[in-house]
Order: sequence, then structure tokens, then C-alpha cells
Amino acid sequence: MRGTCSCGAVSFVTGVPVRDPAACHCGQCRKMSGHFWASVNVPLDGLTIEGEVRWYESSPAAKRGFCPVCGSSLFWKAHAEDEIAVALGALEAPTGLRLERHIFVADKGDYYDITDSLPQEALENG
Repeated sequence: MRGTCSCGAVSFVTGVPVRDPAACHCGQCRKMSGHFWASVNVPLDGLTIEGEVRWYESSPAAKRGFCPVCGSSLFWKAHAEDEIAVALGALEAPTGLRLERHIFVADKGDYYDITDSLPQEALENG
């Protein structure tokens, strides 16, 4: 799988299996992405990134990576994890992936409904 930011200054590739395509509806993800964040988990040692990624410490537990040129949100990384969440929207099609679940739905925006039949996990943010 390959992907890029909007302007192409950052690109990435993985040749290892990805897992857990999910949509996160927490407040941080909504503010960062403009709606909700859809991503897939990739082992850190299986991801090669080219170009400069700027990292924002979004909480004591995690950071978010974005392109400093175009601002595309590309990555979410928990400090204690050996995986990185990669934005599904940044992947080149066809991905062959389908969302498997929605998380932090207790924090979702009031301006939309989740109408698919995928599992929904409340996981309230503190």
C-alpha cells in the first residue's frame, strides 16, 4: 500500500498487513480532520515514510503527524504503541479495505448520524 499527502511532499509505503480499519468520532479527531478520522493500523517497522512529517503532541498519550507544506493529516501515534494509524484517505486506491467499526461514538458531532451497520463503541473521552 502506498499513500501521499495532498501535495505529494510526504509519501509512505507499507508491504506488511494492515489491520483494524476504523472511524474515530472523538472530539480531537473531528477537529483535526474536519469530520471524523478514518485510519488503519500499521506496524511501525513496516512503514517507510519519505519527506518531512511535522508532529503535534495532541495529548500526553499520543501525537499526530501531518505534512508541513499542505497540512494533510496523515498519522496518529500512541506513545506506548508499536503501531501507527495511517489515514485511509491518504492511501492510493484501490485499497481493498472496508471500515470495520466506529469508535468514540459517544463524542460524535451532533450534525450527523452513523447509519451503517458497523459496530459502534462508545469509548468516551475524559
